[in-house]
Amino acid sequence: MIGDLKRFDQSQITDQESPILSDSHCHLQLVPDAPGLLERARLAGVGRFLVPGTDLADSAAAVRLAEENADVWAAVGIHPHDAKDFDAEHDGPELEKLAAHAKVVAIGEIGLDFHYDHSPRERQIEVVEWMLALAARLRLPAILHNRESGTEMMALLARLPARERPGVFHSFTEDADYGRRALDLGYLLSFSGMITFRAAENIRAAAASLPLDAMLLETDTPHLAPVPHRGKPNEPAFLADTAKRLAEVKGADVETVAAATTANFERLFAERPR
Repeated sequence: MIGDLKRFDQSQITDQESPILSDSHCHLQLVPDAPGLLERARLAGVGRFLVPGTDLADSAAAVRLAEENADVWAAVGIHPHDAKDFDAEHDGPELEKLAAHAKVVAIGEIGLDFHYDHSPRERQIEVVEWMLALAARLRLPAILHNRESGTEMMALLARLPARERPGVFHSFTEDADYGRRALDLGYLLSFSGMITFRAAENIRAAAASLPLDAMLLETDTPHLAPVPHRGKPNEPAFLADTAKRLAEVKGADVETVAAATTANFERLFAERPR
């Protein structure tokens, strides 16, 4: 359980000087050599991994990875790209069964994507509402995908009853004002390798003015590799580069960023209620 994170054996990390980082969003089920990537990440100081699902099969694969690795946890959900294929009557019970697994600590990756529109927007909204209701009923946080859908996403979330640990905006790209509205609703904000991109001054500006105690780090493996790894498949070992850039933006040292974001990881993905 995530409650065991605080008892994570740091001797598993070869470099004892490295701070323990937590990758809050890595699609390790999509890579050909997950064990190899996990080992490289551990050696680079990453000690916690959360693998989100995007459909039923993908979510089941995330759970299997979590079962096989003590430092990996899973989330299950339906990505907005796949919302068009989700049948709540048929697929809902299967997803809820997966969500009952002891190593599932969140519902996700769910949300809205009005950039690609791989699913009709109305259907995306219907499915994310269903997923958020499931998360609330199971008292699990939600991992939110939000691309060019900020107005609709915020309006949807604002209508929901307040609850503890509602979730996190994955790979946050909105401005600081939007971030503060998300924080007011109880959500955390996760920063990916995008914060290192040359053209991402807007993301750095938001991160600079928002509180570190509301932030997570992620890779979104195998996507969004940070500088200096642009053009390569991303992997959790590269989280250190994102942490370094966030530290620069916040005027802090990497150890402070690692400690804060790992504490936030533990707080959000706490041991699930019984």
